[in-house]
Amino acid sequence: MEKPYIDSNTSLPEITVKAVVLGALLSVVLSAANAYFGLFAGLTVSASIPAAVISMALLKVFKNSNILENNLVQTAASAGESLAAGVIFTIPALVIMGYWDEFNYFETVTIALCGGVLGVLFTIPLRNALIVKEKLKFPEGVATAEVLKTGEEGGKAVKYLVWGSLIGGLFKLGDSALNLWEGTWQRATLINDKIYAYFGLNLSPALVAVGYIVGLNIAFLVFLGGAISWFIAIPAYVAINGGQEGVDAVTLGGNVWNSQIRYLGVGAMVVGGLWALISLAGSLGTAFKAGVDAFKKGGTSMKDQIRTEMDTPMSWVLIGIGVLIVPIFFIYQSAITDIGLTATMTIIMVIAGFLFSAVAGYMAGLVGSSNNPISGVTIATILSASLLLLTLMGTGNELAGAAAAILIGAVVCCAAAIAGDNMQDLKAGHILGATPFKQQIMQMVGVIAGALAIPLVLNSLLIAYGMGAPTEANPESLTAPQATLMQSVAQGIFGGGLPWNMVYIGGAIGIIIILIDQYLKSKGSEFRMPVLAVAVGLYLPFELDSSIFVGGLLAHFLSKATKNSKGKEKAGNAGLLLASGLITGEALMGIGIAIAIAGFGFEQLAGYDMEMLYENLGLLILIGVLLFVYKSVIKVSKEED
Repeated sequence: MEKPYIDSNTSLPEITVKAVVLGALLSVVLSAANAYFGLFAGLTVSASIPAAVISMALLKVFKNSNILENNLVQTAASAGESLAAGVIFTIPALVIMGYWDEFNYFETVTIALCGGVLGVLFTIPLRNALIVKEKLKFPEGVATAEVLKTGEEGGKAVKYLVWGSLIGGLFKLGDSALNLWEGTWQRATLINDKIYAYFGLNLSPALVAVGYIVGLNIAFLVFLGGAISWFIAIPAYVAINGGQEGVDAVTLGGNVWNSQIRYLGVGAMVVGGLWALISLAGSLGTAFKAGVDAFKKGGTSMKDQIRTEMDTPMSWVLIGIGVLIVPIFFIYQSAITDIGLTATMTIIMVIAGFLFSAVAGYMAGLVGSSNNPISGVTIATILSASLLLLTLMGTGNELAGAAAAILIGAVVCCAAAIAGDNMQDLKAGHILGATPFKQQIMQMVGVIAGALAIPLVLNSLLIAYGMGAPTEANPESLTAPQATLMQSVAQGIFGGGLPWNMVYIGGAIGIIIILIDQYLKSKGSEFRMPVLAVAVGLYLPFELDSSIFVGGLLAHFLSKATKNSKGKEKAGNAGLLLASGLITGEALMGIGIAIAIAGFGFEQLAGYDMEMLYENLGLLILIGVLLFVYKSVIKVSKEED
């Protein structure tokens, strides 16, 4: 058993007033930032390390702060950030499909709170199985623990987060508020109404930062998915069916992708979600059995446990799950109406929630929470729920049936998102010598704070930007890629409008990717092809895929440039913190602009006509940002020589 950083016999203050307040505030800020960015880009990233750095910087003001207190702050903060992912992947579908006119505060809070708290409760019996017994890597949890161990550098490191945030915020201000440049650089051509070609690049530094954080392997696979859609599938579709009269080449590609090609991603994601269950069946069976055994035994008395293995009592966990079933039942009842069917779907949700929480926890242990296949398991849940509800409810009220499937998927998605992130936080705590019971309390604090804030943020974004496909009224609409996909699947099953041929082809692509990945695994290759990374690229707009790929290339070249003779990177967390700042700054500025428009009626300025320079200004600024990041990281590596 690995020795914790703080011995189990040593007791330090962990849950303090300042830790609770700071953890709750950071949860609100980071959940808001992740909500905006997920709706914009379709991807979210873990906030544990930025939260740890901010916590260390702020708690240094107080005399008696310690490493375990810092760990609890980042635990609460990252819980709010993860909850945002579960919410924005699903609940906006209810607005996009017209079931809700806005984000109803009480219902949204209830779904987020119940799903998030269930995610925390489900991880409690899994902690010992996956962290202590299975000893999974949990790479982001290990990285967070290392950042906290080097906490003496917190004051220096936070400047990179601040610089990144300022740059990201100013870029968003110039793009979305002042309209000084186009947000996307794109070119397309159509020859003889048959030959189609396209390339696009979103100019957001935050998107490049996502690619930097996930690394070249994942960034390349996301780009590969986009290339399959835009370099192969759309040109093939246009070659067979021809162009559309009166539509320019860029719009033509968007129309074909939106109505047909993006459903390749649905098929690939369903296959990927099922493959995750199949490939992890043995390990998940062990974890599931350990969790069930813990539930049955009711756990060990807290007074009989050593401090570093002290979990929340199982009796409390069971009571919590039982209590949460009640509001979930009434939320489902509002859409399903049939009491017996509502009870059945509630039970199915609890079982699916625990199963997929185990999947998310295990996958976080393998690849980290940022690369967790939450989208895959959620779309598999919504697809299954839709088919089951259609069979039991029949036709006649397609909107309510589709909404019920989304509501079921939303609770499961929130639980799985929280489970994956919390397991990584518990891994960090295991390394540091934290008290699991106290971490689990702070996870609840983060969930509650995030759940109370998210509906307010979503409504501000809805009023300011709109959600779903861009329209004349909302040309800069937040596309909410996952939620749009969930809505399309649910309504497509009930309304019969789903292009099943594309879904089947996407499933076949998924199977091919899995076979290639298994071949690479058998050869011991460092490069792997997780199918869900390709599936994400299939359903994201290409300009997002390409920007993420640029970030992956930047990370690759910097990794090579900053390695010493022993192959160890010298630049520490500077690049990671700059990238995290770019994401946080852009997201917070986007929310600030939304609040200004929604709350105070400020309209965006008209923008300036800068002729040819106007067309390429955003591209030039993005190149400048990339050079700044590259030179900054190189400078840090030289200083550490």
